[in-house]
Amino acid sequence: MKKSSFIALLMGTVSGVLFALGMCMALLPEWNAFMEGVIFGGIGLVLGVITLLVWCKMENKKLPKMNGKSILRILYAVGAILVLGVGMCMCLVWEQIVWGTLIGLLGIVMLIALIPMIKGIK
Repeated sequence: MKKSSFIALLMGTVSGVLFALGMCMALLPEWNAFMEGVIFGGIGLVLGVITLLVWCKMENKKLPKMNGKSILRILYAVGAILVLGVGMCMCLVWEQIVWGTLIGLLGIVMLIALIPMIKGIK
């Protein structure tokens, strides 16, 4: 594994965990930590952007171009993540195991569909 990939893996993992923990803190009323959750989530987002910049610098690559196709892919990915999250909430919070599992699987399938959407099929 290249050094740049390893560093991007570590930084991406830390940013993802901070973002996820922040969202849990903000959205679960039992935790009573809305403001702290927003702060943690914001730090996770900023660290994710920093991770992208560091990785591009270490790989001597330019930042990805933002065109209409990229923005639609990003919106699709966010929607797929939200579908997966709703399925998880249905299972874990609202105790609707069957529907939650089905919706969660739909979210996973939507995320897997990103691979041919981005890389293409040869």
